[in-house]
Amino acid sequence: MELAHSLLLNEEAYNQLGGFQKAEFIFEWLQFLEKLLPVTSRADIRENQKKLVEQLTSLLNNSPGPPTRRLVAKNLAVLYSTGDTFSVYQTIDKCNELIRSKDDSPSYLPTKLAAVVCLGYLYKKLGRILGNSFTDTVGNVLKAMKNAESQGRYEIMLSLQNILKGLGAAAIPCHRDIYKAARSCLTDRSMAVRCAAAKCLLELQNEAVFMWSTDLDSVVTLCFKSFEGSNYDVRLAVSKLLGTVLARALTSKQPTASTRHNFRRISLEEVMELLGTGFLRGSCGFLRASGDMLKGTSSVSRDVRVGVTQAYVVFVSTLGAQWLERNFSAFLSHILDLVSQSHPKAIQNQMDAIGCRRCVSFILRATVGGLLGEKAQITAAKEICQAIWKLKKVVDAAMSDSNLETRITTTDVTASQHVLVCALQELGSLIHGLGTTAAPLLQDSSTGVLEAVISVILHPSISVRLTAAWCLRCIAVALPSYVSLLMDRCIERLSVLKSSPEAVTGYSFAVAALLGAVKHCPLGIPHGKGKVIMTVAEDLLCSASQNSRISLQRTQAGWLLIAALMTLGPAVVQHHLPRMLLLWKCIFPSSPKDLETEKTRGDSFTWQVTLEGRAGALCAIKSFVSHCAGLLTDEVVQRLLPPLPSAVDLLTQLSSIYKSYGNSLKTPSTVYRHKLYELLAVLPPKTYEGSFCAILKELVTDLTVPDSQIDASTFLLPPLCHENDLLLLGPLLQETDHRFIEEQLLLGNSIAGGSLEYDPYSICEKVAKGDSVPKPLPPVLSVISAATRLFGVIFSHVAESHRLQVLEQLLNSIKQTKGSRQQIVQLNVVSAFSTSLKHLANCKGSLGPEEVRRSALTLVMGALESNNPLLRCAAAECLARLAQVVSDSAFTAGLAQVSFDKLKSARDVVSRTGHSLALGCLYRYLGGIGSTQHLNACVGILYTLSQDSTSPDVQAWALHSLSLIVDLAGPLYHVHVEPTLSLVLMLLLTVPPAYAEVHQSLGRCLNALITTLGPELQGSSMTVSALRTSCLLGCAVMQDNPDCLVQAQAISCLQQLHMFAPRHVNLSSLVNLCSSYLLLRRAVVACLRQLVQREAAEVSEYAVALVKESREDFTPDVNIREIGLEGALLGLLDKELDQRLCQDIKETLTHMLTSMAVEKLSFWLKLCKDVLAASADFNTVASLDTTQEEETAKVDDASVLTSDSDERFHPFSNPRWPTRVFAAECVCKIISQCENAGSAHFDITLAQERKQRDSRDDFLVLHLADLIRMAFMAATDHSDQLRLSGLQTLLIVVRKFAAVPEPEFPGHVILEQYQANVGAALRPAFAPETPPDVTAKACQVCSAWIASGVVSDLNDLRRVHQLLVSSLVKVQAGKEAQSQQYNESTSTMEILAVLKAWAEVYIVAVEKQKNQSDAHIHCLKTANSAEESYRDVTSSASGLLDLVQTDLGTLSKLWLAALQDFALLTLPSEYASQLPAEGGTFYTAETIENARPHYYNSWALILYATALWLTSTGFIVVDPDEGVNNLSRPVTPTTMCQDSSTRPLVKSPEDVNTDRFHLILGVSVEFLCSPRSDAAMENIIACLRALQTLFDVPWPRSKIGGDQELGVELLNVLHRLILTRESPDIQLAALEVVRLILFAAQEHVKEKRRSAEVDDGAAEKETLPEFGEGKDTGGLVPGKSLVFATLELCVCILVRQLPQLNPKLTCSPAVQSGKHLLLSEDGSRLVAAALVILSDVPAVCSPEGSVSVLPTILYLIIGVLKETAVKLRDGQLPLTVAASLQALKGLLSSPMARAEKSRTAWTDLLRSALVTVLDCWDQVDGLLQELDEVSLLTAITIFVMSTSPEVTTVECLQKRCIEKFKITLDSKDPLVQYKCYQLLHSIFQHPNKTVSYPYIHSLAPSIVGKLQETEKAKPENAAELQVIQEGIKVVTGLTATAEEEHRAHLVACLLPILISFLLDENALVSATNSAKNLHEFALQNLMQIGPQYSSVFKKLMASSPTMKARLESAVKGNQESIKVKTAKHAKNPGKSSSIQLKTNFL
Repeated sequence: MELAHSLLLNEEAYNQLGGFQKAEFIFEWLQFLEKLLPVTSRADIRENQKKLVEQLTSLLNNSPGPPTRRLVAKNLAVLYSTGDTFSVYQTIDKCNELIRSKDDSPSYLPTKLAAVVCLGYLYKKLGRILGNSFTDTVGNVLKAMKNAESQGRYEIMLSLQNILKGLGAAAIPCHRDIYKAARSCLTDRSMAVRCAAAKCLLELQNEAVFMWSTDLDSVVTLCFKSFEGSNYDVRLAVSKLLGTVLARALTSKQPTASTRHNFRRISLEEVMELLGTGFLRGSCGFLRASGDMLKGTSSVSRDVRVGVTQAYVVFVSTLGAQWLERNFSAFLSHILDLVSQSHPKAIQNQMDAIGCRRCVSFILRATVGGLLGEKAQITAAKEICQAIWKLKKVVDAAMSDSNLETRITTTDVTASQHVLVCALQELGSLIHGLGTTAAPLLQDSSTGVLEAVISVILHPSISVRLTAAWCLRCIAVALPSYVSLLMDRCIERLSVLKSSPEAVTGYSFAVAALLGAVKHCPLGIPHGKGKVIMTVAEDLLCSASQNSRISLQRTQAGWLLIAALMTLGPAVVQHHLPRMLLLWKCIFPSSPKDLETEKTRGDSFTWQVTLEGRAGALCAIKSFVSHCAGLLTDEVVQRLLPPLPSAVDLLTQLSSIYKSYGNSLKTPSTVYRHKLYELLAVLPPKTYEGSFCAILKELVTDLTVPDSQIDASTFLLPPLCHENDLLLLGPLLQETDHRFIEEQLLLGNSIAGGSLEYDPYSICEKVAKGDSVPKPLPPVLSVISAATRLFGVIFSHVAESHRLQVLEQLLNSIKQTKGSRQQIVQLNVVSAFSTSLKHLANCKGSLGPEEVRRSALTLVMGALESNNPLLRCAAAECLARLAQVVSDSAFTAGLAQVSFDKLKSARDVVSRTGHSLALGCLYRYLGGIGSTQHLNACVGILYTLSQDSTSPDVQAWALHSLSLIVDLAGPLYHVHVEPTLSLVLMLLLTVPPAYAEVHQSLGRCLNALITTLGPELQGSSMTVSALRTSCLLGCAVMQDNPDCLVQAQAISCLQQLHMFAPRHVNLSSLVNLCSSYLLLRRAVVACLRQLVQREAAEVSEYAVALVKESREDFTPDVNIREIGLEGALLGLLDKELDQRLCQDIKETLTHMLTSMAVEKLSFWLKLCKDVLAASADFNTVASLDTTQEEETAKVDDASVLTSDSDERFHPFSNPRWPTRVFAAECVCKIISQCENAGSAHFDITLAQERKQRDSRDDFLVLHLADLIRMAFMAATDHSDQLRLSGLQTLLIVVRKFAAVPEPEFPGHVILEQYQANVGAALRPAFAPETPPDVTAKACQVCSAWIASGVVSDLNDLRRVHQLLVSSLVKVQAGKEAQSQQYNESTSTMEILAVLKAWAEVYIVAVEKQKNQSDAHIHCLKTANSAEESYRDVTSSASGLLDLVQTDLGTLSKLWLAALQDFALLTLPSEYASQLPAEGGTFYTAETIENARPHYYNSWALILYATALWLTSTGFIVVDPDEGVNNLSRPVTPTTMCQDSSTRPLVKSPEDVNTDRFHLILGVSVEFLCSPRSDAAMENIIACLRALQTLFDVPWPRSKIGGDQELGVELLNVLHRLILTRESPDIQLAALEVVRLILFAAQEHVKEKRRSAEVDDGAAEKETLPEFGEGKDTGGLVPGKSLVFATLELCVCILVRQLPQLNPKLTCSPAVQSGKHLLLSEDGSRLVAAALVILSDVPAVCSPEGSVSVLPTILYLIIGVLKETAVKLRDGQLPLTVAASLQALKGLLSSPMARAEKSRTAWTDLLRSALVTVLDCWDQVDGLLQELDEVSLLTAITIFVMSTSPEVTTVECLQKRCIEKFKITLDSKDPLVQYKCYQLLHSIFQHPNKTVSYPYIHSLAPSIVGKLQETEKAKPENAAELQVIQEGIKVVTGLTATAEEEHRAHLVACLLPILISFLLDENALVSATNSAKNLHEFALQNLMQIGPQYSSVFKKLMASSPTMKARLESAVKGNQESIKVKTAKHAKNPGKSSSIQLKTNFL
């Protein structure tokens, strides 16, 4: 194929190819040429033009296929337009010649067509350049049309369209001729020709004025004619033409003078009149009322009406939204008039009426719902409301005029019904779409929406009553705050007017509809409503028999209410279950005898009531079973069963009752059947096994002797066919934008579709997907579909022998019927049998013996050759299911063989299509059927069929079947891939485009082939690249196809290709987002979604580039140039109604956002802002407090920016609220993307710096004002969902930006300037009418804002704080004061949100105060002057605490109450009986399930706050009487689980405290035992913090210290937590709790020892009992021992961080490396915390116990020291080392080391430990440089200093220790020397001489020696200086401790050294810094030593005059600079860590 890529056709390569390959080669070349010509230079083109023209024109004679001829034409046109044009006339002549040719043979046809196409493209491209030649051309083409067949007519029309496009106004001379030709084509036999003619006329009307002036009437009539017998595509094309022409006629300006005389301006009324005529009378003309019209029999054909409906929509869309707004009232009255009484013919029967109503609803939905923005929609809703009021007045007048009992009045009443139905439906849909933004509309009393709707509930027509109820339901779903209100109002009217039949049904419908709405309202309704409704229903049922006039209505209403009540779910229903079951039991006779007596009594009316009642009861039980599955326990099922047999008995008796009482029982008995079948289908079949036979018999009768003669295939069969097979049956069964009206055409002429009045019970059910209103079918049809479903269930459960009988009966009944009736029976039977096969396959059942199979097969085979294509489709599927159920390969092979034989012999289309599909379906359920031979046979036959050009249907079905086989045969198919691909390509290149169905099947084949090849397509071999090229070629052909569904196939093929071989696919044609075909739009967006996952940026840039390049204007409503692809998608999201498509658009945008938001930050934020601001003029900007001047200024500023209603600035005009919610969610996503992208986004200084460096950089923090404004706009909107999103955005902004400092005002943060906006955004959320979920969210934002510390000034904080105070007041009012608007659980949600918010604020206030008091102490340590600054800082923290303090009394009680509730709710279900019957403080017993999640959401912070409060009072304050009076119930936890009678009147404070302690501990342990895997981190942390706080105070510690079991339990829980949670924060918090528990145990042991000592003060010490663990044996019991549990936990932490400590691991090679690993900061902190705990353990043990744990503890501490003692660069100690030294010191100074009983053991163990430390040194040979000698020396020093002398004075140990010091003293590193001196200093000072003397003797001389050396080498730097100073300190110290006789000697050594450090005045000036410092240091020391040892001093001075002179000059110099301060050199290595460690371990 590479050879085809050249400017000229490579004829050499071309001639070597075979027949079909030539066509492929040509197409590839033409495609390449099309891309190449526009980019080739003019010179090159001119050079080759002659040859090229020759090659291209010669192709015309080669009979090219449709795609090829189109490409030839395009290339010729481009060639002439870029090259020279002089030879173009020859080409045109040649084409004309070809067209004139007399050759009519089929083989010559493609050449003629190619010539026609060529002319079209030449004129389109070159237009007027071609001068006058067009008249001949057009004449010639039109002449050719006279005897052309359909393909020719099709191509000629399209060609004429192109000619007109190119010539524009120049073509006027030909307009009339073209118009005449197109007129005849518009009513052509072939649908494709009609479409082409419509396109041609659409082009013509641009210039042909007469079409929309003088000839307008005839154009309109023509279009109506064209609609007759049309298909979907024709209706689309012609309606577009008709709508556009009429819009043009209406808007046209005055024409030119020449045409003025016969031009009349047409008015809107006339246009509407024209359209209305078509709608009402169809195409039979205006005046010529034909005979049947006068007789009144003709009704408009439906396709005309549907076409006209679409034309209405096109007409309005063309004129645009603004036009509609201006002319809405005229438009509305015309549209509603279409179904009014003024046109009785249109609605003469119910079918027509329903059809017309659907059309009217569609027009209103598509225009009002689709075009108008929210503001205009509200105006429209008001108009509709006015219309309802007018009609209401008419009805009232008619009803009150009862004195003239005339016929007219009643017809008037019924006449208004259809208008009302349409108006109410549209009103409901409008409000439903507006959501909570419709609130102003309903509050507007002048419109009176609710009054209008409620007033028509009493309308005499049932359909109006139902629609009014449905409208109320829509209002309730949109505005949940109205549900309870409306329900109360309707129930109240129902009880007042229960003697009026209309009121009973009307209001019961309304209540039922509202109950159905509740599940769509997350906030629910008060629980008590259920009880009210149950009472009303019972009352209606009981009083039904009192008044025969309304007994029917009352019965129906009662059961309807019960059925609707069931939709509220188990929580509500369980309380009413007994009453409902009782009613259910009573409605059926209890025995067959009673049924017999019933039959003999009564008349047709009583039977009607009885049947209605029983049908209602069945419906209610069905509703119960489907909505309350949770309540279906065995016991309940047992109570449901008794009435069933009698219900079935009644079913069998129906026909005899019906015979006895006449026709009036027909509908009630059908409804009864339907409801019984529906109920049985949802019950478990086991429950009615006994009645199987009786029911089956009835079902068979229903299926085979149907009441109706209606072909029900279109709703029975589609669910039984596979969705992919339905594509064969044309667009009617596919999803389209016009599905709502197109459905009527589907259902055949006798039925128009479903409508609410057919089944009032459906008003409370869930609406089917995609419907706005439930559309139940008429009872005669719905009973059939229920019967087929139930048959499926029962048939699969009856005995196999019985099955045979049933099947034979069914077969016989098919045989006995004839004609259309036979087809209907066959259809019912097949769908029933197919359903049963489905059930059998699901339950893996078998069908039965051979005879059953044979009958089944006969049944299916009969249907496979039916004339109804849908039935064939279902039969093929059924056949495959049969094979699946039988699952016997021989049987399957037999089935396939039957089809093979049929296909070989049969010639008729029906059997060929049916059997070819059967072959494909067999594969679907049996995977490859295994054998290749079978596959070869299938493929062979299907190849042949797919080339049968005589019947496109056969081709389409065969290809579809082939696509199934390709898809399902898997790898077996690989051998066939190449031939199949060639076949597909060949057909794509030759099948005429008019046969769209063949092309669609080809597309599916290609798709399946691409999937089969899969990733192989990436390969580079010859064969693979040839296959890939073929696939791409196929896609290209399909993309050029005029049929949108074929284009959609092409896109999905490209999408597949892109997935497998992304490099080779060029997806350029994807920006078509505005097709009128839903499936094409879906395909485009699905493909985009896949692309942007990989390369979002490229897709986005490409889309914009593509739009800029393409000259053709893209559809105007998507402006990609300015707002990019993202903006276009957002715009589409706003207009699109299809849910799936919207979901895909959202996902696409989300993918684009995640990959690009950070790079294109401004762009994305602007998009979101445009969407959010576009509607802000519609919201009144929330009023702000105007206390400060600048605030008001700010508000004005905001309102200026938001109410910017200038159209030009807004790419989005009035986006709907869901789009705005999505934009707000996008803002949140953008923030989180920026968070992952880097810190500069949240640091303004950094951001500004980087922005200056590179202006293209963009950072989120620079857009903070926009973020706040967007959040503000969203949070103050009318839409509640948007308010929630806005508050969420605000919350995120506050959390993320709270800490960003403001560089211009140090000490302030950047958010501070926005406090007015934040306050203003929050205030509306606390208004009384705000829904609780918004208030709850706002509470969260309030607490985050206060806690963030952004605002430090209390007066500013008070504003937001005040909001929280107001909600707290609301909480205090208790449960009773809650509004009865929503479910009780919502008040739980709100209360807990308030309490949680307060808890957060309190926690922050306490933490701040704690931090500041710490800081204060720190300040006092460092300097005393910091007092003032401290005062400033604390004012805000203590101020915040003061703010909370005032309400703390109330809060603490509420918190405790909430915790108590939570504790009750977390009890396992077996304790349910112990829960308080009336519920808790904040939840009611009935709404317990709904309340749980709210408690789970907020308990943790409340727990922490409560713990803080209790500890701040030190558990001291208890006032049992306080607070009982102001809450609805006392809420102190004393009420827990105790009955009031047994409770002591007042508990002692100790008891109350104990209760509270156990409450907090219990809640914490319950949670920490098994936190769910999704438990939030903050909950765990808060819980651990609460425990820490609790044990911070003595009283709780005494509780846990004294209760060892409790302590152990808690430690085990913490251990488990540490094992399961990796987070260091959680582990650190847990360790802190462990430390406190251990501390509590220590206190407890100390206390016991102290009291024992006090008691036995006189006795001997020896007899003291042993306290502490291990008693006197030293044994620790795992599970009971606190020490053991603590050790376990610490070991777990240490081994996790340092696996080397685990002795089991140390031997393994993994750990042998001996390298030291530096731990992370978190790891170090964890290890340090664990070591602190370890060192405290012995204090809890008895002496014997301490001996048993000591080895472990020493091993771990020294292990950590060994593993982590590594030198750090700055000489600091690693945190872990510092901690281990600290722990070691704590351990060694333990009193246990000196206790008599444990002393010797301790001494031994400590010596071993010292040896271990010393051995560390020797192990490391090569690694000495890593190991930190200082740490080890420090450890040795700690041993020497802290243990009793007997440990370290053993000679061998002492020698080794001294040896280490010696080595270290000689270190080259000054830091090491310095530390070594420090350590020695402390050892030399040791009070015990046996310890210190050996060290002094060994090491002092070398220290003095080193100092003497310093005289020569002065210190170079600060480190060396420190060493010398430290050395002098050591010697000075020694001097002080030495005995008298040696002292003089030492001083004599020291003084010369000091004096040698002094410098004379000259030297001092030039000396280095360190020399100067040394000089000062020496001088100071001399001044101290001189006076102390004056005798030695004087002696020395006398003996050495040089020294004396030196000293004197230095003293003089010093007096001059007396103010020199001494430098401080105190360093604190542990400062960075949170665990403060002393540096001085000694």
